Amino acid sequence: MKICLISNLYNPYVIGGAETYVEKIAEHLSKENNGIIVITTEPYDGLKSLKPSFIEKDNIKIYRFFPLNLYHTYYAKKTIILKKPFWHTIDFWNPHSYFVIKNILKKEMPNVVHTHNLGGLSLSTFDAVKSLNIPLIHTLHDYSLMCPNAMLCRSSGEVCKNQPLFCKIYQKIKKQIIDSKPDIVTAPSQFVLDIHTKNGFFSDSKTLKLPLGVDLDNKIIPKKYNPLIILYAGQLSKHKGVHILINAFKQIDNKNICLNIVGKGPDSEYFHKLADKDLRITFHGYVSDKRLKELYKLANIVVVPSLWYDNSPVVIYESFANSNVAIGSNIGGIPELIEHAKNGFLFEVGNIDELRGILINLTNNPKKLKEVSKNAFESGKKYDMKKHIIKLEKIYKHLGKTGKVRI
Repeated sequence: MKICLISNLYNPYVIGGAETYVEKIAEHLSKENNGIIVITTEPYDGLKSLKPSFIEKDNIKIYRFFPLNLYHTYYAKKTIILKKPFWHTIDFWNPHSYFVIKNILKKEMPNVVHTHNLGGLSLSTFDAVKSLNIPLIHTLHDYSLMCPNAMLCRSSGEVCKNQPLFCKIYQKIKKQIIDSKPDIVTAPSQFVLDIHTKNGFFSDSKTLKLPLGVDLDNKIIPKKYNPLIILYAGQLSKHKGVHILINAFKQIDNKNICLNIVGKGPDSEYFHKLADKDLRITFHGYVSDKRLKELYKLANIVVVPSLWYDNSPVVIYESFANSNVAIGSNIGGIPELIEHAKNGFLFEVGNIDELRGILINLTNNPKKLKEVSKNAFESGKKYDMKKHIIKLEKIYKHLGKTGKVRI
């Protein structure tokens, strides 16, 4: 059957876990299907980029175009803030995206369309799909339908509990445009599904929690414990809580531990200054997938110190797959993955002292660390990418054949 994946970003334009996930499922699906199509964006490169380019790679057809707007999503962080309200206004329903996507779908006529993050493509994507009566699945990776910055948090990184008037208007318009168009809506965490449905989204759509998948090794990865290595992998932004981790780590008086920080982001310089020449802390910047896998294998502990309502961080799945103990903030979808003191540890959001205490306890208790590491690896088996793809294909096949949802 033909399956079309639509995502605002796709390799090499990667910002977060959503783009990585879409690429992985495209690759896995292409091994079993001859009809995998990806529709995505590319930065502006003259008038030619307004029309879709096409390449076929590893049995995947990839269409890219620049949706006519003020800037490309990939460069949003570097864009003058005054442009952003106008960009969002166009992005509610972009007619250019509508016609380009509809024409591609007319040409390919997939059995099912699976949409992901649509910021930059706009919600006209849903209308393009439904105008052709193609069954539609949408996956929630963030809060872009509820919040202009997609994170429900302020610039400080703290959760935004009282939405400004603009955000309330933004949310109301998006609800009216969507109007339960997807046949089924999935999310890797129940938290994200619940927060959307409580705010009036997808009242007539079937919703399903579908955790992400990860490629697994068959055997537990052996670890060394001297030095004990702590890893952070993700965006270097305040909402990710990297400063919480750095402050907790700096307060541990132990020369036999080190902290590897992987990633890039708008607050990188701030975090470098905060590390204050602590020689135990190494910033690796953005690294290749191969190098990241090496760092996972070397690590003993992976920390996810998020301040925002994190959905279902890919880094936790990857830490389990690499026999790492995961320590995460008790917020959003994180506690749906981490069972405290079993496959990892949870701490109060932003609580430096509690995080430091957990790290000290594990540093001084390698037996406990090894026990939880083993449990983490066992937990990862539930999220085997092969099992995840089987679940997705069952949904695709039934919806593609009948146009109805059965889970």
